[in-house]
Amino acid sequence: MPENPLLEFEGLPPFSRIKPEHIEPAIDLLLKENRQRIASLVKGLRGPTWTNFIEPLLRWEDRLERVWSPVSHLNSVANSEAWRAAYNNCLPKLSLYASELGQHEGLYNAYRALAEGAEYATLNPAQRKLIDNALRDFRLSGIELAEKPRTRYRNIMQELTASAARFEENLLDATNAWRRLVTNEAELAGLPATAVAQARERAEHAGEPGWLFTLEFPSYIAVITHADHRPLREATYEAYVTRASDQGPHAGRWDNGPVMERLLQLRHELAQLLGFSSYAERSLATKMAASPEQVLEFLTDLAERSLPVAHRDFDEIVRYARDTHRVTDLAAWDIAYYAEKLRKHKFDISQEELKPYFPEPRVVQGLFAVIERLYGIRLVAIEDVDVWHDSVRYFEVRDIEDRPCGGVYVDLYARPKKRGGAWMDECVRRFRHADGDQLPVAYVTCNFSQPGGDHPALFSHEEVLTLFHEFGHALHHLLTQIDFPPVGGINGVPWDAVELPSQLMENWCWEEDALAMISGHYQTEQPLPPDLLKRMKAARNFQSGMQMVRQLEFAIFDFRLHYEYDPAKGGRVYELLDAVRRQVAVIQPPAYNRFPHSFAHIFAGGYAAGYYSYKWAEVLSSDVFSAFEERGVFDAATGRRFLATVLEQGGSRDPLELFVEFRGREPQIDALLRHSGIL
Repeated sequence: MPENPLLEFEGLPPFSRIKPEHIEPAIDLLLKENRQRIASLVKGLRGPTWTNFIEPLLRWEDRLERVWSPVSHLNSVANSEAWRAAYNNCLPKLSLYASELGQHEGLYNAYRALAEGAEYATLNPAQRKLIDNALRDFRLSGIELAEKPRTRYRNIMQELTASAARFEENLLDATNAWRRLVTNEAELAGLPATAVAQARERAEHAGEPGWLFTLEFPSYIAVITHADHRPLREATYEAYVTRASDQGPHAGRWDNGPVMERLLQLRHELAQLLGFSSYAERSLATKMAASPEQVLEFLTDLAERSLPVAHRDFDEIVRYARDTHRVTDLAAWDIAYYAEKLRKHKFDISQEELKPYFPEPRVVQGLFAVIERLYGIRLVAIEDVDVWHDSVRYFEVRDIEDRPCGGVYVDLYARPKKRGGAWMDECVRRFRHADGDQLPVAYVTCNFSQPGGDHPALFSHEEVLTLFHEFGHALHHLLTQIDFPPVGGINGVPWDAVELPSQLMENWCWEEDALAMISGHYQTEQPLPPDLLKRMKAARNFQSGMQMVRQLEFAIFDFRLHYEYDPAKGGRVYELLDAVRRQVAVIQPPAYNRFPHSFAHIFAGGYAAGYYSYKWAEVLSSDVFSAFEERGVFDAATGRRFLATVLEQGGSRDPLELFVEFRGREPQIDALLRHSGIL
């Protein structure tokens, strides 16, 4: 076979040399090798042990993960038609392979024999958890089904994979397709200077006169929050909330409606094949929550506590727009605009006023300083690392004794052909085996505004929160001390607990000692003025009730969508969404709003019947942070204890057990309500 950079397993991925034509040959080769090796392994077993059975399986699986990780990542951050085609050609192959493993009688029997043998009791907790999880996952992969339903299970999994990819592609294409060229400078009134400058740069790059606006999030949020020109806000809002749907400026062109319906249908059928009454029940089989009723009770309780506050928040915006601006017909595209004006009116503060104090270099180095104070680790910039874009940087992670213990790629800026949102993903997983130690490497990806003119990228405080959040996930991946990838880092952690480290990190963005590290005016390096800091903290829970019920709307909609699905009636997506909005929403959007068509978390990500996890984990993270508040937010002993009991343990132990070990009791909701301004 010609040289293939994807098959180089030493060091970091050679991103600049990976081409679309390398993808399928590498995947085909590894799948073929893995199948042959597994068949030979199972055939030759005379009593499975950790050494002769589990270790080789882990190594073969890790090789496949190391090839697919850069492929999947580049598909998200540097998408092209050729790349997309090669990526999509591999999805059914990988799905089929995963289904084959999940239904492999020889592997299943070997795992059972190992779990029932004498060696099991001598293994450490992480090793036993790996075996227990594997046996659970065999059952969830249909190992106990008859041949015909097993085959149907495999076919469903392949179609689910392809449909989720199609959903994401439709959303990316629809987002990239819309643009608004402004040639009348008067229409730019109210927009921040940075947003105007970036719009000018986009227009120049496109060879157009004037200012070009898009649906990339930095452009969208600037318009919807600040543009005085109401028609510009309305057009941008309509385009954004109708992406990939049957409505709006590109109605029907990339319609995710049929994709959503098919995904719901397939998930329900899959759940029933496995003996669950709904996909929501299937989802909870690997989560902390015990039942659908417990999830809905948790969400409903939060909604009932939050709705009175949310109504007060919304009524305040309505009164302000009426009394101060004489606007009585507030539309959906007016809410963020007048809310921002109200924030300025009440607290004399705006996100734009804060941006000069959060330049990217200061924020990143301050984030690293916070991490060092909490956990004793350092992040050091490494030059000359092969990356996929010249704005991407790589940092080596060093432990308290200055030994390398991992690395992280940081890709902060929005650009065309890059999936929206922010996320952390695995590049390389920690793995100790006979040939040596493999250190973990993460990707941290965001979509912030780029540097402009003569100044660095300037972040809103919301963007700072996002960066801290994603680095919380990265720390979970990077600081694990578990040597077996299936239960190390974020792997094996129940989905409704995996947000704990990420949400916890956000809290330091509000603490004065931490703010002194992450803020400083980009021109003068002066810290946040005391008065501005005071106003920022006073505005922390501005509209917290509305923010809470908005997230609860998403969570309840997602869960009920998968819990109440009826094959005879279909998904009833908008009928159900309307019912949920009547229950928890304070804002009723226009009829053309097609929010679910871009709800990638549940239709293309891993959050199907699991979006509630954000709020579930926020109870945990708020309670954990209250322990820091009790002892000092930079208390070294508390930081090291969280490191030892949660971050280092990965998915090797039950998360509730780890929480109790850290906190000394089970979680309580009071801290979340207090931090959110509900209490």
